[in-house]
Amino acid sequence: MKILLMGNPNVGKSVFFNRLTGANVIESNYPGTTVDYTKGYMRIEGEDVEIIDVPGAFSLEPKDKAEEVAAKMLRENRDATVVCVIDASKVERGLYLALEIMEEGYPLVIALNMWDVAEDKNIQIDVARLKEILGVPVVHTVAISGEGFRELVSKIKETVPVEMDKIIKRAGGEA
Repeated sequence: MKILLMGNPNVGKSVFFNRLTGANVIESNYPGTTVDYTKGYMRIEGEDVEIIDVPGAFSLEPKDKAEEVAAKMLRENRDATVVCVIDASKVERGLYLALEIMEEGYPLVIALNMWDVAEDKNIQIDVARLKEILGVPVVHTVAISGEGFRELVSKIKETVPVEMDKIIKRAGGEA
């Protein structure tokens, strides 16, 4: 099994990577720190799982080197499950990339990271409704403390390829 950690710059993907693999990738509080990708491994239910920390991207239509690498990594790993890490205090920004990944049909888990920051800003997110509309697992996390990681890992095993027409119908639109 292979997992791609994807998301906008500065949402905590490298902290996720470190927590999941036990590695020590340098984390910083400015975008663009990871311009190449990093690989590591963890075990889920006795199975070796490759984790790839993909550079931050806002879109799969590359506008810079980091986005080129991210789009290429996604294309080259059709067999991967994607964990899309989204800043919980800026959900709409991260959902754009998540929807693009879903359109490509990848199995997906959405991690609403920095949940503590969203709570501090009094931002309320209906996780159950978001999961219902998107049809993919949605987990709130705090990567720095590890909150939500046990649930995240269990949801990774439940992922299946996404069908966009079903998402559109659940959201009340037409497919």
